[in-house]
Amino acid sequence: MEKAVQLVVRITVVFVVALFVKCAWRVWDSVWVRPRQVEKCLRKQGLRGNSYRFLYGDVKDNLEMSKKAMSTPMNLSGDVATRAIPFIHQTINKYGENSFIWFGPTPRLLITDPVLVKQVLNQTFRFKKLRQNPIVRMFANGLASIDGDQWTQHRKLLSPAFLSSKLKLMLPVMYISCIELVREWQKMIEMKGRCEIDVAPYLNTLTSDVISRTAFGSSYEEGSVVFKLQRQQIELVNKSLQSVYIPGWRFLPTKNNRRMKELSNKIQSSLTNIIEKKTKTMKAGQSRADDLLGILLESNEQCKNGSAYVPMSLDDVIGECKLFYFAGQETTSNVLVWTLILLSIHQNWQTRAREEVLQVIGNQGQPDSDHLSRLKVISMIINEVLRLYPPAHTLTRKVHETTTLGDITLSSGVEVSLPVLLIHHDTKAWGADAKEFNPERFANGVFKATNNNQAAYCPFGMGPRTCIGQNFATLEAKLALATILQHFSFELSPTYTHAPATLITLQPQHGAKLIVTRV
Repeated sequence: MEKAVQLVVRITVVFVVALFVKCAWRVWDSVWVRPRQVEKCLRKQGLRGNSYRFLYGDVKDNLEMSKKAMSTPMNLSGDVATRAIPFIHQTINKYGENSFIWFGPTPRLLITDPVLVKQVLNQTFRFKKLRQNPIVRMFANGLASIDGDQWTQHRKLLSPAFLSSKLKLMLPVMYISCIELVREWQKMIEMKGRCEIDVAPYLNTLTSDVISRTAFGSSYEEGSVVFKLQRQQIELVNKSLQSVYIPGWRFLPTKNNRRMKELSNKIQSSLTNIIEKKTKTMKAGQSRADDLLGILLESNEQCKNGSAYVPMSLDDVIGECKLFYFAGQETTSNVLVWTLILLSIHQNWQTRAREEVLQVIGNQGQPDSDHLSRLKVISMIINEVLRLYPPAHTLTRKVHETTTLGDITLSSGVEVSLPVLLIHHDTKAWGADAKEFNPERFANGVFKATNNNQAAYCPFGMGPRTCIGQNFATLEAKLALATILQHFSFELSPTYTHAPATLITLQPQHGAKLIVTRV
């Protein structure tokens, strides 16, 4: 009996040791052996980059360079990329267009050639979205972060909410928010006729109010509470993304983690209440499907009644609502704030835009969809702003099996990073004035502006995964800008500090202080 027990103990010890050795080898392989093998393969193909450094790769250098860049402002005519994405900018200048960096033990190939960019964004079955950091997934987990059949199903269910016919019906609701901003600024400048205003927080409030009204209809005040909680989440997520992700770290009871979990629970609870209330009122015939949430719930209900697609769960709907907020608010807010800054610098374009608005709409009228479609100068300006200051400065994809990109062979696990900011500022695609504000380049549309190379312009991505909210964002931006131009003129304040910064999206680090005057 004793010998049998000893035998079992020995077998158990051998098994545990073997398991430990296996796990240790897998970890060692992932953080050292495989990265070195992949680096060797990349270099054989003529690609260049820093040598791999154990575990951290280029992360420390990236963070240090970003902190240094953000510590000082820049000239108005400076290169935005040197401050917003300094490490990527330096790497491409040092090693060439198709170079690579290390995000921890993972190599990221930097691609700026529009032909290869187009291949990456069109071949979604080969170049897939990254699996999100769980911390980011807690913050926003919707259409932008999922893949495969789930993405196809969600896209199908969400599409009705973003049809042009539906968006046109939302214009009056959007206009209410625009007029509230106008009245607030009018009160501020009532006495002197002009006033210094940091327009960034007001535009954040405007776009959050628009998304609250258009997403949640009569529940928009409850939706606004969610937005405020999400803004706090963004700050905490930014802190967490400043270092290499360590699996399981989010479960440790750190101050940051506890606060993120608390905010996540509050947002989850608030959105659950809004969704359940909306579902009940729609079933009782007391509410129509005339907002984004209502259209989504209606589409989801139809899916339950015989559609080939799998309906969304409550968690799925909550994830999409979170994304409504972040993408819908953040993108349009950034477009508007950079537009006002650039029109403050380039007064001739501000004058042209206002003259067009007054000619098409008048100085007091409420713009409708027909008015907005006729604002050609406004469209040119917004396209140019999106080119110079794209909200998503970089798009990243991952290959899960050996794949060719042009004449480059990529092994499984390699990531491909598309620095949109650099692509948009490339003189080969845009000419010698690529870094200058010149809306005239879009006078004949995007296709002509890019010399027939559409992949040189991708502020909303391109291909099958083009942002579903692109038309929503541009429609809202045109409406808001037209309304502001009807009532105000603006110029840079002497206290304005030019400091484009990457805070998840590309934003002015120190706000946007302008001198606003009634017209």
